[in-house]
Amino acid sequence: MNTEESRAQDLFAVPEQRSLWQDALEQLFRNRLAIFGVLVALLLLFISIFGPWLAPYDYAEGNFMRIDEPPSRDHWLGTDGLGRDMFTRILYGARTAFLVGLIVTIGTTVLGVVLGAAGAFLGGWVDFIVMRLADITMAFPDILLAAFISVVFREKVLELQIQMQEEYGWSLSESNRVYLDYMVIFGALTLVQWYGKARLVRGQILSLREKEFIEAERALGASNWTIILSHLVPNSLGPLIVSITVGFGGAMLSEASLSFLGVGIQPPGASWGAMINDNLGQWRFKPHLVVMPGIVLAIVVLGFNFLGDGLNDALNPEQRRR
Repeated sequence: MNTEESRAQDLFAVPEQRSLWQDALEQLFRNRLAIFGVLVALLLLFISIFGPWLAPYDYAEGNFMRIDEPPSRDHWLGTDGLGRDMFTRILYGARTAFLVGLIVTIGTTVLGVVLGAAGAFLGGWVDFIVMRLADITMAFPDILLAAFISVVFREKVLELQIQMQEEYGWSLSESNRVYLDYMVIFGALTLVQWYGKARLVRGQILSLREKEFIEAERALGASNWTIILSHLVPNSLGPLIVSITVGFGGAMLSEASLSFLGVGIQPPGASWGAMINDNLGQWRFKPHLVVMPGIVLAIVVLGFNFLGDGLNDALNPEQRRR
């Protein structure tokens, strides 16, 4: 093949086709702050899975001979007012934060996508009801509403437990009480944080439902739910993924806030917010008991925010042109 033929082939060669997701992934890994967020997320996942094997002590076991000790060789981050190892408590607090972030994010995403998509596509009274529910939820501060729901649900469960114990002699074990606290927090935060994703999905679908390919699907006889699940929701995934990532960190921060207020994860469950509250009275004398869980919480939430910003830049073509 001579030089002129090779030049002609190069001139008329078809460039390699790249999908939006390939471009977005490449753009994401060029963002150093987003890489930091990815590393934080992977580290949190690793600690959540292997934390019990990494922890040198039992998270609920206290040693009253070693109360409020400073960091040492035996206790890397010291001990709290009950003699519990702070490093162990922080590891288990990571598991709590990850579980809350994961379950609440899944719950709010499913609820928000279903309600937002149904309201936008079906319209009429369905859209009216969904949006009014969102407006009512938005009218209350998230933390206050979640605290109210948490207290009410916990009181109802405790009343049911007392009734069951009096009638049948059945009572919850300590481990089951911890699981109950998790379930109450999952439900409370899901009920107060779903509206953001519902409004996001609704706005995306309102702009997509009049497109030509949706009209073609209607002409072919596709059902409403087939159109929603097969076309509208997948085409709304870009902004939704960004919202999910940022919401993950927000859910962890909300759980820490509820636990700090005393209406979240209850002892002996481990929560970074509860650890800060338990040791707040010793801030002047033993600041590491407050600083360490606070720093870990801040780094994790900041990492997820950086990851969300990176995904927004990668998935938004208009953002990349600026």
